[in-house]
Amino acid sequence: MNKDILKAFGNQIRIERNRLGLSQEDFASLVGIHRTYIGVVERGEKNITLKNIQKIATALDIQISQLFIELENIDG
Repeated sequence: MNKDILKAFGNQIRIERNRLGLSQEDFASLVGIHRTYIGVVERGEKNITLKNIQKIATALDIQISQLFIELENIDG
């Protein structure tokens, strides 16, 4: 698996979380998942499920597709 796509995806989540001014802990509470899970996702260390992507997008108040826009230029 190409780790670059995981890192880019995690970075997009971090950008959106920071846009809202939320710490990882506050964001994790809003999403309903553990803070350490948010950390490993944002660092690109975890390939997450669609269910959790949906939870994250909902908490960020964005469409799921917005999390993938920056990934279009990642070489697979």
